[in-house]
Amino acid sequence: MTAAPSRRAFLRGRFEAPAVMRPIGALAESAFLEACTGCDDCVRACPEAILVKGDGGYPHVDLSDNGCTFCNDCIDACDTGALIPDSPWPWTVAVAETCLSNKGVECRTCQDHCDSRAIRFRPALGGQVRMDLDASLCTGCGFCVAPCPVNAISLIQSTPTEASRC
Repeated sequence: MTAAPSRRAFLRGRFEAPAVMRPIGALAESAFLEACTGCDDCVRACPEAILVKGDGGYPHVDLSDNGCTFCNDCIDACDTGALIPDSPWPWTVAVAETCLSNKGVECRTCQDHCDSRAIRFRPALGGQVRMDLDASLCTGCGFCVAPCPVNAISLIQSTPTEASRC
């Protein structure tokens, strides 16, 4: 579910607001906004310093410098119930066409930062290597986002499957 767009976005023709990456364990957006008091306890508790205060004073994830270790310190610090344990993390990696491997340049920086080995580079015809992203291995930690020299990697909200809705 996406939040209502800002007035500025609406007037520019963007009728749906982009999904905001909330801390791990966040309730659905409307319930999160109702439960969260903006106290910043989760922001202060994050050892990776990826939680920042965003619009309306609510925390969101900023992967511009680091990734998430899924330590749950933010959940432990939340006394309002806006963050709950064992919630699925609905974010996964997306790679843009600007990736250097698509341009014939061998980089592999994202692979070096991917502990789950979801990103690998495999030889392709013509002697080049191509990125091979195994979405089933991707944890959505975001450690591959910041080191990408061309900002080709981002996290997108994955759609839940029928099996995960139970």
